[in-house]
Parts: sequence; C-alpha cells; structure tokens
Amino acid sequence: MKIAAVILFLFVLGIAAKSLFLSFRAQTPADYASTGPAFSLKEHLSGSILSEGVIYGPTGRMTNTFVAEMVGEWDGDTGTLSEHFVYSNGVEQHRKWYLKLGPDNTFTATADDIVGEAQGIVSGATVMLRYKIVLPPESGGHTLTATDWMYLSRDGAIMNKSEMRKFGIKVAELVATMRPHVQTDR
Repeated sequence: MKIAAVILFLFVLGIAAKSLFLSFRAQTPADYASTGPAFSLKEHLSGSILSEGVIYGPTGRMTNTFVAEMVGEWDGDTGTLSEHFVYSNGVEQHRKWYLKLGPDNTFTATADDIVGEAQGIVSGATVMLRYKIVLPPESGGHTLTATDWMYLSRDGAIMNKSEMRKFGIKVAELVATMRPHVQTDR
C-alpha cells in the first residue's frame, strides 16, 4: 500500500512539474528578447484587425470558433482596442481594451470584464499579458486567470495563444490569428 501511495505521489508531482517547467506556463518574456521582428503595440495593434480563432474546453476538445473584428487606436502612450466577436454558436460579444504604455516595455490594460489591471510586457517578437477575466453569465460567470501570448510573424500576422485557469487548473485555451484587415469596396 505504501508503494502505491509513493507511486501516486510521484505521478502527481511529475504532472505538476511538467505543468510548471515544461509547458506554456514555463516561458518567460526573456526567452524572446532577441527574437524579431520587434513587436510594437502602437504599430501592430493599430487600425483594422481581423482575428479568427478556436476555443478549447478543459478536455482539450474544441468548444467554439470565432471571428473578431478589432480596431486599434493610439494617442501617444495610450490606446484602445475595440473587439467585436461573433462565435460559431451565434453569440456576439463586444470588449474595449484601454491600453497604457509603461517603462521598460511594460504596459497595463483594462476592460469592463477584466478584474483590476492586466499586466503586460513586450519582448522581441512577443507580447505577454496576464489578467483575471469574468465570463458572461451565460458562460457561468466564473472569474478565470488568463495568460495571453502573442507572437509576431515576419509578414505581420500575429499568433495568439491564451490559457484560462480556475484554481490553477486549465479550463480553456484559445488559439487565434490576427492580421491587418484590409476592407475593400465591392
């Protein structure tokens, strides 16, 4: 019986170590400091942006997809990013981020469904943002801890990966692309 308990303990410890040291959560902004092209919030989160993504639930299965139209506007070191999401289940959502650049490539962000201030840092070709988000009532109204990583590619596309956790356990994941949206008259 003691051997089984030790094996179980080592198994759980191994999963916890993997989660902390060998996963999405293990990366740091310093890991990307020398990467390029350099991510500029004012440049790359400006104008009309089209985002398409997939949301995964706690089992790793896709739960929803979305298309979002975004508009970024800047005035000096403050900006806004207005988002309009249309999900595959027909639900629409609006969010407006208020961004403020800080020292040493840091920034803060707020929005109506964010608890307090989100803390972000730009490093090389990446942006990392951490915050607490309150889900809408129809999604349970839970408050989740989120970590977003945005990775800028050479052609200007941004790959966004986000993890949302409750009590330290991953309950959702988002993977999306973001690109400048050139609207044409037809």
